[in-house]
Parts: sequence; C-alpha cells; structure tokens
Amino acid sequence: MADNRRWWALVVIALAQLMVVLDMTIVNIALPSAQADLNMSDANRQWVITAYTLAFGGLLLLGGRISDLAGRKTTFMIGLVGFAAASALGGAATGQGMLFGARALQGVFAALLAPAALSLLATTFTEPKERAKAFGVFGAIVGAGAAIGLLAGGLLTEYLDWRWCLYVNVPVALVAFAGAWAILAPGGRHPDAHLDVPGALLGSGGMLALVYGFSEAASRGWDDGLVVTLLVAGVVLLAAFAVWQTRARVPLLPMSVIKDRQRVGAFLTVLFVTVGMFGVFLFLTYYLQGVLGWSPLKTGLAYLPMTAAMIIGSTQIAARLLSRVPPRTLIVPGLLVAAGGLAIIAQVGVEPAYASHVLPGMLMLGLGMSTAMMTSISLATGSVAPRDSGAASATFNTAQQVGGSIGTALLNTIAASVTATYLTAHAGPGVDKRLLQAEATVHGFNVATWWAFGALLLAALIAGVVVNAERAPTPQGAGERTPEPVDTLG
Repeated sequence: MADNRRWWALVVIALAQLMVVLDMTIVNIALPSAQADLNMSDANRQWVITAYTLAFGGLLLLGGRISDLAGRKTTFMIGLVGFAAASALGGAATGQGMLFGARALQGVFAALLAPAALSLLATTFTEPKERAKAFGVFGAIVGAGAAIGLLAGGLLTEYLDWRWCLYVNVPVALVAFAGAWAILAPGGRHPDAHLDVPGALLGSGGMLALVYGFSEAASRGWDDGLVVTLLVAGVVLLAAFAVWQTRARVPLLPMSVIKDRQRVGAFLTVLFVTVGMFGVFLFLTYYLQGVLGWSPLKTGLAYLPMTAAMIIGSTQIAARLLSRVPPRTLIVPGLLVAAGGLAIIAQVGVEPAYASHVLPGMLMLGLGMSTAMMTSISLATGSVAPRDSGAASATFNTAQQVGGSIGTALLNTIAASVTATYLTAHAGPGVDKRLLQAEATVHGFNVATWWAFGALLLAALIAGVVVNAERAPTPQGAGERTPEPVDTLG
C-alpha cells in the first residue's frame, strides 16, 4: 500500500509541477492576441513572461526555506490555492498592468509550490531504481511541460480566448489540492529553519534590476544612463547577497548546498540552458504566427513533435542510462544536440521553413534538452542533507527561472535592436514595407537565436568541466528506512 501511495504522490506532485512549468509558456501563443487586446508595445510584451519568471526565480530560495519551516505539505497546498487565485485574476485582467501584476503574483505562489514539490519527490523516492523512474517522469514534465503549454495555449486561444490560458489553472490546481489533501501527510518540518528576509530582498532586488535593465535596453540603448545604473545595481546587489549568505545565521542558500561540485555544475548548466531556451520559444511563436500567418492552434500543434522528443529524451534515454553512465556523458552530448537544433532554426527566412528547418531543429532541441535537464535535476537534488532539501530544490528552480528571466529579456532586447537596425539600413523609396518588416523581424530572431546557441554551448562546456561524478548521486539514506520518506505520505 505504501508503494502505491508513493506513486499516487508522484501523480499529485507531477500535476502541480506541470502547471508551474506549463505557465512559463502557455501564454506565449496567446501573447499576440493579448498584446492586441490590451494594447501592449513590442518592448513591454515580454513582461507577460518575465513578470512570472522573475517573481518565481527571485523568491524561490525564500520559498524553499518556508517549506522547511512550515512543512512541505502545508507549503505545497498554500502554493496551489494562491496560484489558482492569481491565475483567475490574470484571466480577468482589464489592462496590461493588471495582467503583469497577476503574472507576478503567480510567480510568488509558484515559488512556494515548486521547491515543496521537488523536495517531496526527492525525499519520497530514495531507492535507486524507483528514484530513476520517478525522476524520469518529473524530468519529462520539466522538459515537455513548456511545449505542452504551447499546444494548450494554441487550443485555448483558438477555440475560447487567450484569457483561458490563465483560467485553466484553476481546476488543475483544485484537483492537485484535493490529491495532496488525501495522499500527502504533514512532515518534513525543520524548527531551526529561519526566514532570511534581508537575503531575499538583496537577491530579488538584484535580479529585478538586471532583468529590468536588459528589457529597457531595447528602447533606450545599452549606453543609456538608466540601463547602465540598473545593470550595475543588479551586480552590486547580487554581490551583496553572496556576501550576506556567508554571514547569515540561517542563509537562504546554505554553503553546504553550493560546495558540492556536482550540484554547482547542475545549477550553472540549467542557468545557461534556460537563458537560451525561453527566448527561442517566444521567437518561434511570433515567427509562426506573425511571419507565416499561422493560427494559434496550428502553431500549438507545430510544437507536438518537440514534446514527443522531450518525453523520449527523459524517459527512454536519461532515465535508463542515469544509473549506468557518468552524468556528463548524458548532459554534454544532449546540450550539443540541442545547440545543433538551434543552429538549424537560426537559418529560417520569411518563406515557410517548418519542414526544412523548424521541425528538425525542434526534434533535436527536445531530445537533447530533456536528456540534459533530467540528468541535471538528479544531480541537483541527490546526496543533499534532508534539512537542506528545500533549499537545494529551490536553488535548482531558481537557476531555471533566473536564466529564463534574463534570457527572455536579453534575447528580446537583442532581437528588437537588430530588427530596428535592419529596418533603418534597408529602408528607402520603392521598398515593400511589409516585406521589409518581415525580413527585419526574422533577421532579429535569427541573431538572437545564435546568441541562444552560444548559451547552450557554454552550458555544455560548464557541464563537461565541472561535473565529474562517475554516477548520479542518491539521497542520503537511500535504501534505508528514514523518517523523511515516511513523513511525506499518509
């Protein structure tokens, strides 16, 4: 019975994680419709995505500590209810400010939900074979959730309205809440946990300054005083955060979490992978809808092959090989394959190129990225002390969300700047303005995608140099009867 309850717990955890990951991209396909409906500018549209990922990433470490202090089940359930309420608010948005605020609020509750979910997973499945299966499912969700979001966004936008891309979270969250109430039991509390508020303010403030600086560079230029001030302030605040973490009584980011070489390699790898990936999903959506004129549904369906490739990479490649080969022999080739997919996508033009460029690029991207991500998840959460499982889970998610926030803002800025330069350089009498706009837009997307390609190569280099374990680590106490796994289930 206990085994069955563990697997039912995985269903509940996976459902909640799917909702969190899905919401990073479900609004991508709806974004053109929402932009027109709420009169957003091209420079401001990225905040629909960035407001979510920034609040999410900025508060994840604090969310991990709250999970340790209040208990994983309690934190998990509060996160579900809050996420549902924020989603309903966003769906009812009457202006872009209200939508941005609701998306940020979603990120706040996701910051409670995600580390509790990953911590529950890591402490529930400690036997190596079961752990590999569980993390294979979880890795598939992390990898494929983004693509599933794009498909769901297409269906909802096409047949209902872009607002349903937010409303849909309400029933999903309620189902997950009911499952958590019935299956999970209170446990995993650590009374010595402490909420490091100064650390949260320094870390969140630094990331907000960086992302805002990158986004403002699109309209102001990189040498603008405000942009420079924001970027410098972001670096200073993050440096202050790092110093504070060495002195805080109970830091948000314990040194024991980041002293492990394998975890550091996993965190840095995921950071640079998501720097490259989030912007590419946005560009592909605007390419298929804005340049090729595809409907939201057709655009969503276009991502299905990538979703299938992600599931195969996680469950049939990484999960089967993780306990047999060194982790970097999965991560590095996976990222190189994904980078090759971006190199193909970066060569599209204004003519339809789905079969020749986008489809093969998506397949390579999905297969390679999911293999690397699932392996990185296992590295990030393996062999961590139970008292720090929330912080380790939160750090992994923070790397993912911070990378996504910075990547979306940075790549959107690069694309917008290159597009504007191209328009200026090629404008003139007798030029077809509509065709020129399409060519400039695609050129901007291509240049930004090459930058994303570079980010994935850097991630592969980091993994190849830093990650040197012979096998993926297993949690402390794996194979033994410890209080931690028992605490998570009724």
